[in-house]
Amino acid sequence: MRNASFSRRRLLLGGLGLGLVGAAGGGAVIPDGPSLPRAVGSAQPRKSGVPDVPAGPVVVERVYSAARGKHVNLVTMRPDGVSGPLPVCLVLHGRGGNAKDYIDFGLPRLLTSAVRAGVRPFAAVAVDCGRAYFMDREGDDPMRMLVEEVPGWLAERRFLAPTAVLGFSMGGWGALNLVRRRPGLRAVALASPALFQQWSVAETRKAWTDEAQWREFEPLQHVDGLTGTPIGIWCGTEDSFADGAREFVEKAQPEFAALTRGAHDGAYWHRVLPEIMRFVGAHLA
Repeated sequence: MRNASFSRRRLLLGGLGLGLVGAAGGGAVIPDGPSLPRAVGSAQPRKSGVPDVPAGPVVVERVYSAARGKHVNLVTMRPDGVSGPLPVCLVLHGRGGNAKDYIDFGLPRLLTSAVRAGVRPFAAVAVDCGRAYFMDREGDDPMRMLVEEVPGWLAERRFLAPTAVLGFSMGGWGALNLVRRRPGLRAVALASPALFQQWSVAETRKAWTDEAQWREFEPLQHVDGLTGTPIGIWCGTEDSFADGAREFVEKAQPEFAALTRGAHDGAYWHRVLPEIMRFVGAHLA
């Protein structure tokens, strides 16, 4: 049963900005090598804006993706003090980021904080998805990795198959394309999604071969394919993607939408993540 607080609730506040900004994130990628788990968690320093609670178990591994033709980081995160199988939410990073960014970002502590606040526990899983907006570029196909390989990797590690997805910036763009490949997801949460209203702006990203390819994958061009999927969207009104967020809300009529003051940065995401966690947890209950 869904949490009533997220039933067709929408909130639109403030003015909207124009222009274009880059996604947050950056972190070095360790050299390709064998799959060696590395447990991290409570010993990690706490960033400003992250709750002062223990980080649950976090495991970083290097796994080989045939779909991407390279080794990638696979990061699994669980809330502290919760055992047994948990529903899984995929976390898709922004352009220039990688899966390991979410450890320093504080997501493990945010998971624990959400559970202590009454949210249904779930695990978060992040994986390196490159810079190509989840499209196949010369044999590097992160979307195929998400659809065909990630469920198997998680099953090998005794995790359930992902039933929700949270996407930041470019990851929000990828999350909406994942819905088109994997209908039936229980929840899709978008944090400042990189949605492009015009080809003239999208072209500056140099991610698409031409306008036709952009139109084939741009979520704003395919909102009809999202019908029936519970979607929540959060975007700051000082974010250059805010106009795209407003257009998405008008076209897709998502279950929950919040456009409040904030920019395309970690400070804004730390502020809205507790609400995002409630949205995801409510739909995985």
